[in-house]
Amino acid sequence: MSVETDVDFRPGPVATDEVLFARQGPLGRIRLNRPRAINALTQGMVASMQAQLELWAGDDAVTAVALEGAGERGLCAGGDVRALRAAILSGEGDPVAFWHDEYVLDAAIARFPKPFVALMDGIVMGGGLGLSAWGSLRVVTERSRVAMPETAIGFFPDVGMLYLLARAPGELGTHLAMTGATVGGPDAVHVGLADVVLESPRLPALVHELADGRLPEPWELRDDRVPPPALASEREWIDECYAGDDAAVILERLREDPAPAAREAAEVIASRSPLSVAVTLEALRRAARLDTPEDVFAQDLALGRAFLGGSDFVEGVRAVLVDRDHDPRWTHASLADVPPDAVLRMFAAAPQP
Repeated sequence: MSVETDVDFRPGPVATDEVLFARQGPLGRIRLNRPRAINALTQGMVASMQAQLELWAGDDAVTAVALEGAGERGLCAGGDVRALRAAILSGEGDPVAFWHDEYVLDAAIARFPKPFVALMDGIVMGGGLGLSAWGSLRVVTERSRVAMPETAIGFFPDVGMLYLLARAPGELGTHLAMTGATVGGPDAVHVGLADVVLESPRLPALVHELADGRLPEPWELRDDRVPPPALASEREWIDECYAGDDAAVILERLREDPAPAAREAAEVIASRSPLSVAVTLEALRRAARLDTPEDVFAQDLALGRAFLGGSDFVEGVRAVLVDRDHDPRWTHASLADVPPDAVLRMFAAAPQP
């Protein structure tokens, strides 16, 4: 949600009112400003943020940057994939150019020379995680709903998130990547996508602290009343079922496991694009062996190009976000029907671990 203060937000160097900027003392503030679309990212928004961050990086009067989303629904639901689908179908526009610019921005946030504070209130998914999970202080709330749901739309978890998910405890990252499951704030912290859970009414006070030139440590913000992460208690079946590199075998283990949550995960994975799930698992395992986030961003861009050439992306976006019939007609009937060479072809231009 927007952190309301008497601050004058205005468009930045790239003229769009879909992302706004303000100075509050030494704090630079970014407000994503498409509340009706849960602040879904456009190329203009990405370009404007990139330009503004470059200015603030060189401005000694700016000591920190904070990111927030307009409206009550969330920080950011991701990239505007409906617009990307339309560009693919019409042949106008270049989705790869959007992904390139988006990943450059995410990488700039990861190496930003000043504290970058992400207020991850409400929905934070896909590209929204790319903007926030690379920050230096990542604050979730009791309202946060965090996910990389790309396998549901025939894509894969991008924006470098496989670098972080591959380094989550046990196989928790594998579970989240393959299912696209949504988690709350405590689980986001547990898997390494956030740093601390803060009650949403305390966000304005945090912004005021930042504007006063103070950057609290995560332990200073911690609340002992925050519930424990739910996924921590599921590690036994998750670690056992998700081991290995064969997505079809993982699915069968989940189906046969006595834990109800495992069988529920199996149903979810079986409903996702088989090609996307298989590519996601391979990409995750490769990300675990890649040395830097930049390597994973390069893998993401190579996979994005490959998904344009023959995948379920157009159909998945249609079923989930355009027609909303939730009845996608995937290229492959099941994970067992996805040929291994079809998966490996997607990585032909990707960095090799």
